[in-house]
Amino acid sequence: MKKITALEAQKRNPNRVNVHLDGEFAFGVARIVAAWLKVGDTLDEAKVQKLQADDARERAVQQALLFLSYRARSESEIRKNLRKHEIPEEVIEETLARLRQDGLANDDQFARAWVENRTTFRPRSRRMMALELRQKGLNEETTSTALAEVDDEALAYEAAQKRANRFKELEWQDFRKKLWEFLARRGFAYAVIAPTVTKIWNEMHGNELHYEDEEIT
Repeated sequence: MKKITALEAQKRNPNRVNVHLDGEFAFGVARIVAAWLKVGDTLDEAKVQKLQADDARERAVQQALLFLSYRARSESEIRKNLRKHEIPEEVIEETLARLRQDGLANDDQFARAWVENRTTFRPRSRRMMALELRQKGLNEETTSTALAEVDDEALAYEAAQKRANRFKELEWQDFRKKLWEFLARRGFAYAVIAPTVTKIWNEMHGNELHYEDEEIT
């Protein structure tokens, strides 16, 4: 058994407390973990290990909340971030379970929100959004469900509308090339791009119609 001889807030991080046992620094813990400690208490090895385990859990939760404060994250992203901060694997899984219970980690909701954000602000193809979601660690079922109602033709048209004014003064060949390349970078396929570019041109230049089956040069 060792006696607590001092409890001192850390200078660089006042939310953490240094615990001194028998006159020597022993370990640091979060202030909330140290809340029930007082000078004169005695700790055996089992109590020390429990304090350190509780501290690891608290540190993991606080780091996860900080990571989530910037934007929503997938579980895979949270897991990678906690590993980066050297949180033990068993604590990471406990933390994710707690976040799920509190509604702060939900891959289905994350995927739906990601797709909604993309379709609203930066329309791109279903294929490209699927790739993005897989890169964020989402499984095939979650990805497919989130993308179930995505319409590539509608998204391509919306994206083209937002971009086309930049090319309005160009001749048909240059207009088509520029808008085609833009939609291709957004992941849309030939079968979607061709009619979309033609439709946008015809809407902007009703007196000079073109047709999608014209030869591409």
